[in-house]
Amino acid sequence: MATPRTYHHGDLRRAVLSAAIEVIRSDGVAAISLRDLARRAEVSHAAPAHHFKDKAGLLTAIATEGFDLLAAAVTTAAAGDAHRLREMGARYVEFALGHPAHFQVMFQPGLLHPDDPELAAARERASRALHSGVDGLPAARRGPDAPRTALAAWSLAHGFATLQLSGSLPPLEADPVDTFRALVDDHTGAGGP
Repeated sequence: MATPRTYHHGDLRRAVLSAAIEVIRSDGVAAISLRDLARRAEVSHAAPAHHFKDKAGLLTAIATEGFDLLAAAVTTAAAGDAHRLREMGARYVEFALGHPAHFQVMFQPGLLHPDDPELAAARERASRALHSGVDGLPAARRGPDAPRTALAAWSLAHGFATLQLSGSLPPLEADPVDTFRALVDDHTGAGGP
């Protein structure tokens, strides 16, 4: 006798998030459908809406998770390291390459619920972590405008990661993260901007 299908799921929220991340990684954000994700999680088509309400809610949850992962990644750069800012940039690139689905969603605000308090808090944690690299620089290296220095550092890491993920860079001879470190050293003097 066949067992009737139940719609109870141990951790539906995580299952749907994981399925969505896989879909984004393989087919892009446009391929996301709550109905398809419910099918993949083997639950009713309405079940994901209980956690995310809509597609934007799901993408907001992925972006929130991504900003928290990014904050944790860049925070691991040693505080006393003379090359801390460069290492934070390298960790940023490493995060992007290791979490391409999160990275793709995080920086598309039109896909997200911009007023979500968890998203705002996660963005703030990531921003504080990223700015700590500039704040920790000696005044002579930070320059007269620390926010501008932070923007330049972020642009360099984000741009490199985006170009690598999109396949727009020529083939690299070394690991992309090591290549990023070398580029920073070559063009800013060892240790970063």
